[in-house]
Amino acid sequence: MLRPIFRVDFLRIVRIEYLDNASVQNHNVSGMSRLMLFLALSRTPHGLLDMTTPVYGALLWLGAFPSLYISLIGLITVFAGYTAVYALNDVIDYRIDREKAQIAGGLREADSYLDAALVRHPMAQGLLSFSEGLTWAVGWSVVAVIGAYLLNPVCVIIFIAGCALETVYCLMHRISPFRTIISGGVKTSGAVAAVFAVDPHPSIVYVIVLFLWLFFWEIGGQNIPADWADIDEDRRLGAQTVPVRVGPHNAAGIAVFTIVLALLLNPVLIGLSKIGFQPLLAAAGFIVGSGLMLPAVLQLYRTRMRRQAMILFNRASYYPLVMLITIVVYILL
Repeated sequence: MLRPIFRVDFLRIVRIEYLDNASVQNHNVSGMSRLMLFLALSRTPHGLLDMTTPVYGALLWLGAFPSLYISLIGLITVFAGYTAVYALNDVIDYRIDREKAQIAGGLREADSYLDAALVRHPMAQGLLSFSEGLTWAVGWSVVAVIGAYLLNPVCVIIFIAGCALETVYCLMHRISPFRTIISGGVKTSGAVAAVFAVDPHPSIVYVIVLFLWLFFWEIGGQNIPADWADIDEDRRLGAQTVPVRVGPHNAAGIAVFTIVLALLLNPVLIGLSKIGFQPLLAAAGFIVGSGLMLPAVLQLYRTRMRRQAMILFNRASYYPLVMLITIVVYILL
């Protein structure tokens, strides 16, 4: 009940400052409002949901809670890593986001879009300077690297690889729609690193299926719907996103296909974990996941409307959290 009130108050503060001042140097947003701008840069409301993927991957593999030391270091590292990578996206896409804002007369805010829960692209809107955004991204990257090293040096390599892939993904904005494949790789890196953090020698087959499960969920439930949000601006910019390149009908078909694959892979993932195949756990995950995503993606396929893409994005964003809840309940019981 508090979130809508907070959102309105925060946006009122930010937008008044933005409209009253011509450039970021003249902004006087401070205190909690300024912190919210940095959290908006990292899309923290969405990021917190994504952070459940590494927790789920690690807990499912172990079938138990790790030690308190690993849990605390792991949670800090996960928060730092996701905060850094999401901010890195806006840092690299700074010029493109500004072009979109100029084309549309300002970046479109959407109440139904989770990534716009605070403010979309605050750097591009002049609410944060480029140097501030870069400092925020680098600072959290340092924290993530330190935490990853304490857990397992392999996690450092995975984090650096994820940042490199994120950079390539952003730079391919006008080059190829296959950038969506790279996006899938970025989104899986956190969960893969988390498995190595709790077990230096996990099953490679489990890691591969975990990768594929999250990869297909990201493509159909996150990347394609997110690109749909900017489809008009991307067309004018000559961007090579999946919805622009293959058309809304085919893009929706790909989303349906990849989401179904993700739903089918989760029971396989459970069977490959240390807890072994648990019919009730697998059935619960499949039923709840299907209820979350299938109606939304099928409706997108039928209507091909931007608003429906945002609904799919939001509902799919809760899928990892739902799966985390199922494994936590299983472990506790």
